[in-house]
Amino acid sequence: MDLRTVTAPWAPRMLSVLRIVSSLIFMAHGTQKILGFPASASNPPLLSMLGIAGLLELIGGALLLVGLFSRPVAFVLSGQMAFAYFIAHAPKNLFPALNGGDAAILYCFIFLYIAFAGPGPWSIDAQRGRGASY
Repeated sequence: MDLRTVTAPWAPRMLSVLRIVSSLIFMAHGTQKILGFPASASNPPLLSMLGIAGLLELIGGALLLVGLFSRPVAFVLSGQMAFAYFIAHAPKNLFPALNGGDAAILYCFIFLYIAFAGPGPWSIDAQRGRGASY
């Protein structure tokens, strides 16, 4: 039995799982900045760069979690993570393992993939018939 035969039917579902898990972990950064949970020393003003990033993480993460407007939201969040990497991490050191930017790079490319691949079948977009073309 070929492994592709067994795994191929699960590929769309695993795209949904990737979207859901990534957005849940991503949202935690927004809840930390905006809602103070989990507790953090950082409590940025809402209209600061970090506050706006927190809003994008919280609201964009929630939209991505349920799979609503997935492609444009994922594209915006991918750009946010690229921006965050070059503004906050890259100036510290050339290497991501040394500048703390590993997560930003991963989020950037996971969200970019979702922007092109779509949200998967377990999403509001898919239920609305917009999973493949939205």
